[in-house]
Amino acid sequence: MNKKHLAAYVAVAALFGVMGAIVAINKKEPAPVTTTMAPTGGAAHSAVDKFYAQSLNDLQGKPQSLAQWKGKPLLVNFWATWCAPCVQEMPELSHLADEEGGKRFNVVGIGIDSPTNLSEFAEKLKIAYPLYVGGMGGTELSRELGNKQGGLPFTVLIGADGQVIKTYLGKLKFDELRADLAQLKS
Repeated sequence: MNKKHLAAYVAVAALFGVMGAIVAINKKEPAPVTTTMAPTGGAAHSAVDKFYAQSLNDLQGKPQSLAQWKGKPLLVNFWATWCAPCVQEMPELSHLADEEGGKRFNVVGIGIDSPTNLSEFAEKLKIAYPLYVGGMGGTELSRELGNKQGGLPFTVLIGADGQVIKTYLGKLKFDELRADLAQLKS
């Protein structure tokens, strides 16, 4: 290979390197996919009725009825310890739950993971809201609430009337979430 060819290869490689750097710098994190479910004329969505009919174990292994959260707006976050965006959003979600203190809405998390992994993680991060063990059944529960892609994190905002107000697939944008929460009717 002569020096002209080598210089051309180096120039092309450098050009691709610069283009890659420009793309990486300008790459924006994708916005979460948000959806709303069709209104039911004031009746609870059947998926929400099924949700509230469930009992899941808390992190101490005690069964907890999800019906205890009926009657007040509820933010349900499906997550896993192995899901990087889930782990990234949990401290801010915990801060939001702690700041709210259940006055206008409650926050619960349903872990799609083993009880041991969930417990160790929650202890390390000091999560301020109730966490439940959904296991792989939690994936199906999230699908029933609108998570057609089956991705995580997946968050559902349920109104006091049992209506699914909005769902969020992907890492939460907290400015959007706070705006949605400000619109809640208790």
